Amino acid sequence: MGIVKPLPTGRLAGKRLGILLESGYVEEEIAYYQRRFAEDGAEVTLLTRLWGLSSITFTGQGHQAPLTVEGDLEAVDFHELLQYSALIVPSGQVAERLRYSEDVEQISPALELLRRAFRVPSVLKAFSCHGLQLLSAAPELLRDRPVTCHNNVAGDVRNMGAVYLNQDLVVDRDLITSRTVEHCHLLARTVIERLDIPARAAA
Repeated sequence: MGIVKPLPTGRLAGKRLGILLESGYVEEEIAYYQRRFAEDGAEVTLLTRLWGLSSITFTGQGHQAPLTVEGDLEAVDFHELLQYSALIVPSGQVAERLRYSEDVEQISPALELLRRAFRVPSVLKAFSCHGLQLLSAAPELLRDRPVTCHNNVAGDVRNMGAVYLNQDLVVDRDLITSRTVEHCHLLARTVIERLDIPARAAA
C-alpha cells in the first residue's frame, strides 16, 4: 500500500484524518480508508507508538502485507490534535496492541491520545469492530453512550457502562462505531458525511 494523494477538489480538501495502526491490521480495511478518504480530498496520516524510532513497519493479519508508519501518536499534543478532523481505530489486533502499557498503573500513550480527543467534540472518534477495546482502561469515555462493536466485545463495552446497540453502525454525536470490518464502508461514509456537514450548511 503506497501513499494515496488526496484529490484537491474533494469535499474534504484541507481536512486531516488520523488512523491508528499496529501489527495485525486488516489490509483491505486500511487500503479502503486510504483510497476512500483521499478521493474526497482528505489527508490521511497513519499513527502509532514509534518507541523512539523514525518509523516502524507492521504486517497485516491476513496476507502479512507490510506497511510502514512514520506518524508518532505520542507527538500529537493538544495543539497538534486540533489539526485533525477525525481519529479512527480500525479492526484487527490494532486496539489490543496499542492498549499495552509497561506500567499497569498508567494508561497507554494511544489511550492518552484518545482521552484528549474525547475532550474535543470537533474531532470525530470512529471505532471499527474490536477498536473499542482500546478504551477499556478509561470506561468513563463510553459511559451511557450508545455504541456497537464486534459480538465478542459486546460484554466488554457493557461492562464499561456503554449502551450496546445490536446494529451495524451507531452514531452518537462525535462518536461513530461499526460492528465488524465488513462494515468499514459504512464507517468511512459516515465519517465523510459528518465532516461534510459544515461545508454543505454553508453552501
